[in-house]
Amino acid sequence: MGNEMISYLQRLEIMAFFSGYPLLYLVILSYAGKEELRTITKKRLISLLPFAYGLIGILYLGLQLRNLYPDYSIRHITSAIQNPFLAGWGLLSIFSFIPVLNKKPVICLLHSLVFFYFLLKDLYIQIISTSAEKSILKNDINVYSDSILLNIAAFAIMAILYFLFLSVRKKTKSIS
Repeated sequence: MGNEMISYLQRLEIMAFFSGYPLLYLVILSYAGKEELRTITKKRLISLLPFAYGLIGILYLGLQLRNLYPDYSIRHITSAIQNPFLAGWGLLSIFSFIPVLNKKPVICLLHSLVFFYFLLKDLYIQIISTSAEKSILKNDINVYSDSILLNIAAFAIMAILYFLFLSVRKKTKSIS
């Protein structure tokens, strides 16, 4: 029972980072409109999606390092992480900073759908089962809403940094 609870909590933890990304992706893409009608600013917003997802991956890595502190041995890591596939899959989001991968924001969407699946699975179980525990779905919804806020904040940070970088670059070009 103890390992099941820890595994469930770690699954909620990873969902808190990555499950909200598909909604952010959908909102940004619908705001940007059709591809042939997009302005440069809207294209830039879409191009920032993989960087925001990579930032989420870095935050997840930081949490894992904090949880594993002070013992980073292989033995401790394997005993502490109950869902190694999900943890490893989450850490792969850091690769969205690689130029080849960040050219296609849909790759990040496909990556995050693995975590969104767990929310859909729990929702489906809640609908078809009369004996399913209501607290599981409540936890999932709370974690999902937190994930949406985290992904919006990461996207906003990347957008602010990007547009600050553009304005500084524009000022340095006008000076020289």
